[in-house]
Amino acid sequence: MNGNFSLYKPHPARLTKAGCVVIIGMAASGKTTIGRELSQFFGMPQIDSDNLIESMYGASLQTITEQMDKEEFLDLESTVIQRINLHRTIISTGGSVVYRDAAMGHLAELGPRVYIAVPLEIILRRIARKPERGLAIAPGQTVEDLYNERRELYEKYADFTSPGGEAPAADYARRIAQWLSEPV
Repeated sequence: MNGNFSLYKPHPARLTKAGCVVIIGMAASGKTTIGRELSQFFGMPQIDSDNLIESMYGASLQTITEQMDKEEFLDLESTVIQRINLHRTIISTGGSVVYRDAAMGHLAELGPRVYIAVPLEIILRRIARKPERGLAIAPGQTVEDLYNERRELYEKYADFTSPGGEAPAADYARRIAQWLSEPV
């Protein structure tokens, strides 16, 4: 640990009984990386819901998304999310989690939902660098279409929005930690 977690303590009014923090945002927005940094600030474990899906199926997310149509995958993801029963954990979600109200409702019960808002240009560059990443996208749909469609949903469900981008992940995590530490 980097030792910084003693600087921050989530304000009880910001958390639910479960005490989790949920990170949402577009694929390649840095949710997992920022989640790891945030877990260091608070001394809490961190999980990635995409990794849970991969573990359940024993396959990469890319393989899973290729074997299902978009709606089937979204239903699967929602089912996995609704089974999460954790306490005091940073939960980094898959970018498509916002398509199912039931999943987002369950996540709200676990803790505040923090949206990492990253400009489209950065998302496109990052996805191009890692084309094998699993992406729930309909045939004929572009990443730009997906970005515009999801942005409204992220904003709808977010309890807090943090910018994301090219700065070190610790900078974004620090901003989130500060918000979580403030009284309501």
